[in-house]
Amino acid sequence: MVERAFLVLEDGTVYQGQAAGAPVRGHGEVVFNTSMTGYQEILTDPSYAGQVIVMTYPLIGNYATRTGETESRQVQAAAFVMREDCAIPSHPRGGDTLHDYLTRNGIPAIAGIDTRALTRRLRTTGVMMGTVTSDETPAQALERLRDLPRYDDGDYVRQVTATRPYTWEPATEPRGHIVLLDEGLKYNIMRTLNRQGYRTTALPCDTPAAEVLARQPDGVLLSPGPGDPQLLDFMVETAKGIVGRTPVMGICLGHQVLGRAFGAGTFKLKFGHRGGNHPVKDLLTGEVHITAQNHGYALDPDGLRGGAEVSHLNLNDYTCEGLTHRSEPVLSIQYHSEASPGPHDNMYLFDRFLAMVAAAKGGRG
Repeated sequence: MVERAFLVLEDGTVYQGQAAGAPVRGHGEVVFNTSMTGYQEILTDPSYAGQVIVMTYPLIGNYATRTGETESRQVQAAAFVMREDCAIPSHPRGGDTLHDYLTRNGIPAIAGIDTRALTRRLRTTGVMMGTVTSDETPAQALERLRDLPRYDDGDYVRQVTATRPYTWEPATEPRGHIVLLDEGLKYNIMRTLNRQGYRTTALPCDTPAAEVLARQPDGVLLSPGPGDPQLLDFMVETAKGIVGRTPVMGICLGHQVLGRAFGAGTFKLKFGHRGGNHPVKDLLTGEVHITAQNHGYALDPDGLRGGAEVSHLNLNDYTCEGLTHRSEPVLSIQYHSEASPGPHDNMYLFDRFLAMVAAAKGGRG
């Protein structure tokens, strides 16, 4: 018999469905993702730490889950919300059902609710806290939810960062060494750099600039990650200590940290950008690319100084999607050039970064 479950929002809205994961409670900021595929990569993306993910696509789990198709060491989402959870997936390489995968990883989920109606509510009112539960009444869940800390107050970067340094080697003789500051690193960033022939080392987020530079990197990448960039003053100081010493690239939260290092502010979006279909214009080339995105905060470029300037714009709401620098080898993007999931249109930005790396090495890269 299928167990009843509830999604309860902080404004008192209740959605009733069926339990589709581990028999535990989960709570966090309720956000929606418009991707049609990539649910396993989404679940394991550290940028979703502390969040309840709503998938707008109506059928989830249809191509199973498999070992190795993950973006971090564990499932990061607080809970998962679906219209329909496919009980009989099909894939030529086999795999587990999404229900079994969520249960094994201790993640609660709910299926059988109108996720598009829920998405319209979040777009109208803005993201809010919510909880998925199967052992309480909605009234009990709401009372508990109102006593829980809010998402904006959590330092999730320290929760998801690497506990110690680790290195991935390329398949061939390394062309150079890229150091990544792990604010919520997705593995596909390291995979991409390895395919380009670079040795990669991930460091914990609180590694000071002097220690980063002591590893003699040919370039430094500030990774994506979860939470409010205003809580990351220590990362901003690290970025200030690295810029001008080696080529630097920032992705998503890393972009916001770099922006703050150059004087910009940040603000919270009403419902964020999450999915694989967001149009962004590259102001350097005039080209428009479809991008993968996952962020709830954006950069306010009005305070930019020291040579930094906007390089990319979101064509839906004209928020800042990237930075470049007039004299230093620095670039950043708000979206995910590494995709996973999402379109691969923006892999060219790794080429742009690695060209900076090669130039800084005297063309020997």
